[in-house]
Amino acid sequence: MLDVLRHRAYRRLFAAQVIALVGTGLATVALGLLAYDLAGSDAGSVLGTALAIKMVAYVAIAPVVGAIGDRLPRRGLMVSADLVRAGVAVFLPFVDQVWQVYVLVFLLQSASAAFTPTFQAVIPDVLPEERAYTRALSMSRLAYDLESLLSPVLAAALLSVVSYNWLFTGTVLGFVASAALVVSTALPERAARTAPGTGRRTGTGTRLFLAVPRLRALLALDLAVAAAGAMVTVNSVVYVRDVLGLPEGALPLALGAYGAGSMVVALILPRVLDKMPERAVMLPGALASAVVFAGLGAVTAAPGGGWRVPALLGLWAAFGAACSAVLTPTGRLIRRSVPPGERTAAFAAQFSLSHGCWLLTYPLAGWLGAAAGLDWAVLALGSIALSAALLAVRLWPRPPATAGTAPVGVPWAVPAPGVRR
Repeated sequence: MLDVLRHRAYRRLFAAQVIALVGTGLATVALGLLAYDLAGSDAGSVLGTALAIKMVAYVAIAPVVGAIGDRLPRRGLMVSADLVRAGVAVFLPFVDQVWQVYVLVFLLQSASAAFTPTFQAVIPDVLPEERAYTRALSMSRLAYDLESLLSPVLAAALLSVVSYNWLFTGTVLGFVASAALVVSTALPERAARTAPGTGRRTGTGTRLFLAVPRLRALLALDLAVAAAGAMVTVNSVVYVRDVLGLPEGALPLALGAYGAGSMVVALILPRVLDKMPERAVMLPGALASAVVFAGLGAVTAAPGGGWRVPALLGLWAAFGAACSAVLTPTGRLIRRSVPPGERTAAFAAQFSLSHGCWLLTYPLAGWLGAAAGLDWAVLALGSIALSAALLAVRLWPRPPATAGTAPVGVPWAVPAPGVRR
């Protein structure tokens, strides 16, 4: 899988992604400590609001990027977004009011909503060969998982010698380094927008998703992933501290189990996808997440027992594996489904709509768990995951064996009449 790094342009872009992710991870730790300094015991409320603002920025800004992204130089757009993020991070150590946190978080995440879809749309042009692109998607998934594991460790090491405000300096350096790497990368010429009659063309990325059956299925898959991911992200601390009675140090272990499951699947998927279509991987992944919720319900309802600790770790790893099975091939599916000239709009739409799913499941996981108990949160989110997975199966039927396929080199070409893709 690492052979994809031999490609110079992709190697630099991947390095930019990794460095920016590390900077973002340091900022996440520092923001938590900043929130505690500003709000004390209400820090959780501050962070929850900041997380909601992050999702609102993603949902609102990404479609705008999709609408104008094809008219702007992609490298300039990514560099500008990195520099905006670096500039915002410069001001974070000087914040002394909660509302200032909210404003800066919105600006920071708005820039991320411009950078990420553009970055995702560039990679298929840098790596046009499908095998290399599939491995790049797995590398990207591994980068996110490793960031979630390593950034807290790096932050803990730095906090042993400096105050948390200095972590924001690492964030600034990360975004500046990312911008420098993007500037130094020679990107291929932008693909021309598809001529009328040669492929699918819509006015917006959202309309594009609604026009293609398997992209509509992808939205349902995103909802299933959001249900599982929100349960892990929001309620891990509740399971570790209240349900299992474990010390604080066990929380990274639980989150690490989720990341480990995701990484294992990301590592094996390139070979699997060489032999199997995305449908045969993504739909079972979503259905598996619903099954994992059933196991989580048993752990939640159990009155006690030491078996619950390894069971929870196994369930969290299973959630990570199921989510990775859906998320890793997503870029490949979008690449196959839209013409090159529509990729920025398509990736921006997927970024916005998928985070809209998270905007729904994040508060549901937290508020329902706190108000009615974890049993009800598991039931509600598990029902959402199962319903979304079944909807995806319905929207993305198996194509007939005699169905027409896209010509080689034109994966997004219009399917044969009567064939649902």
